[in-house]
Amino acid sequence: MGITSKDIARICGVSRGTVDRALNNKPRIKQETKERILKTAQELGYRPDLIARSLVTGKTMSLGVVVFDIRNRYFAQLLNSIEITAKKRGYFVNITLQEKDPYMEIKLIDSLVDRRVDGIILCPVNKGDGVGEYLRNLPIPLVVVGNFISPGIPFIGIDEFKAASDAFKLIVSKGYQRIVFVCPPLADKDKENIYSHEKRLEGFMAAAEQMKAIEHIVIDNWDYMNEIKKLVKKNDLKTAFFCSGDTFALEIMKLFRSLKITIPDQVGIMGFDYIDTLEYVTPALSTIYNPVSEIGSKAVETLIDLIEGKEVEPYLLIEHKIIMGESL
Repeated sequence: MGITSKDIARICGVSRGTVDRALNNKPRIKQETKERILKTAQELGYRPDLIARSLVTGKTMSLGVVVFDIRNRYFAQLLNSIEITAKKRGYFVNITLQEKDPYMEIKLIDSLVDRRVDGIILCPVNKGDGVGEYLRNLPIPLVVVGNFISPGIPFIGIDEFKAASDAFKLIVSKGYQRIVFVCPPLADKDKENIYSHEKRLEGFMAAAEQMKAIEHIVIDNWDYMNEIKKLVKKNDLKTAFFCSGDTFALEIMKLFRSLKITIPDQVGIMGFDYIDTLEYVTPALSTIYNPVSEIGSKAVETLIDLIEGKEVEPYLLIEHKIIMGESL
């Protein structure tokens, strides 16, 4: 028979409630008492019976996370923030990767529910009117990050529209006469779901409409490298490439190096997200700071508030900012 919290309470001369507060880092306990209980628990090799605890509390103290992948630095930073914040709050994190597969995403969500996680943080890939209803009907709380789904599902992110519009105006202020927006294919722009790259494109187009003297082009296909090669050969207008993600910008910078095209003397480049690997890039990439670590932390705090039955902000926008590098 293993050591129980009742044994620790008896040895330390305190109540089981006091032991529970010490072991679960709860308030209303003297620091000296807390340290004595933790030391005793460690010396006795105490390990909590999580299954028994979940039967009593109705909670497993675990959170599920569903994201695209971890090869993209954006998601690596997001997951790191989620893990750190959850750990501080006493929660274990189950990370799952849907690899941009809509069917896998639903399967993973159902699996996390079956495994009795207390709540889910989702960066969704699914589109269409039905997904919002499916998510709202889940038996556990859920928070969406990055890609807004629909009203009624708590969302945390940035104002993608305004960020892209701000970037367009900044590029114009640098004297560029043609601005090319590079983004992945956006096949379902008319669906209920408003995805981050779509909102960035909308912000770009709105700013372009206000500044009609500036030529603007959108490249939204996977053959963007060849499209870009054709554009730079024209060499008729001072051109900047505004990418909907830093990974696109880095690939284009690599292309220009191979073509002996200098940045920013011959062309300008701007990214989006400010991923952590940019500190190793030369010339330094101008980009939009997407506060992904704060988004991850806020997502955990919001989800735990929902689990505890508290009211939360249904649509939380965190402020972005432009990082000026040397690429414009």
